[in-house]
Amino acid sequence: MRRSSTFARQVLLVRVGRRDGDLHPSDLSPTEHRYADRQRRRYGLDRLSRPTLGVDPTLGLDRADIDAVMPVSPAMPPMAQADEARSIPLLPGERTMARRMKFGLVNACTLASLMLGMLAIFLAMQGEVRLAALCLIACVGFDGLDGALARRLGVASPFGAQMDSLADMCSFGLAAPVVVYASLAGSVSTAAAAVACALVAACAAIRLARFNVSPKDGRFFCGVPTTMAAAVLAVTVAIGLPVPGAVLVAGVALLAFAMVSSFPYAKLARLVKLPPWLWLAPVIGALVDIRLTFALIVVGYLVSGPVLWLRQRRTA
Repeated sequence: MRRSSTFARQVLLVRVGRRDGDLHPSDLSPTEHRYADRQRRRYGLDRLSRPTLGVDPTLGLDRADIDAVMPVSPAMPPMAQADEARSIPLLPGERTMARRMKFGLVNACTLASLMLGMLAIFLAMQGEVRLAALCLIACVGFDGLDGALARRLGVASPFGAQMDSLADMCSFGLAAPVVVYASLAGSVSTAAAAVACALVAACAAIRLARFNVSPKDGRFFCGVPTTMAAAVLAVTVAIGLPVPGAVLVAGVALLAFAMVSSFPYAKLARLVKLPPWLWLAPVIGALVDIRLTFALIVVGYLVSGPVLWLRQRRTA
């Protein structure tokens, strides 16, 4: 009989004992003790054991020696000691009441962006598409506000960065595609709108995950940021850009792929430093025809990525 069949062996001993009337109590020892003895014999612990002072009399070996030779399963990491378990503070640095209030204000802006994204989804489901688009524009404002406040107040933290990323996924990776899908209902086929919006959600998740693990560049974004893409989609729905539905679907898909591209796109801080006369042209164009001006600005920004990429390749 194999050693591993402990239960079957006990049952057989019980039946034989009942028949012959000769049953030894040692044969019915608990399974845990029998398993421990088998482990000691298998790994040669009995050969290493010697009765000395301060040694466990049942094992004949120190606990440290046993732990050193016993195998450890790779699927079960070693248990951390209770005194070594420490909670990581959400706010690094000095934890005064003033800094906690500032930290709470910054995270309140992040949660406001998250809640507005949820509200945009609910409004889009009820047919209030333009109002939902305005909520997305407000999400963009709160998303920029929380980062600026965190740097200004000196309460930037890894927790806040992760919170911002999760809120962006909800507001810009889920709410924006839902609003766009609701706006395309009736103008294009359901399958085409669903595929285009699913591309936005998938590419937004990839873009946010890549941004979290990539080194930061102070001058350019690697691909169109999710905030910018959501702002473009929200403004497009809010102003009702007069283009065919097929063109809108193609534009949505193109914007999704631009988010996961490797083209460098200038950050807002660099755009603000442009000469004032360059800002005067879009302002005048918005007074004449805001829809055409917005379309030209979006196309120009999307084209700037490949142009900068080619320029960097030539100068490298």
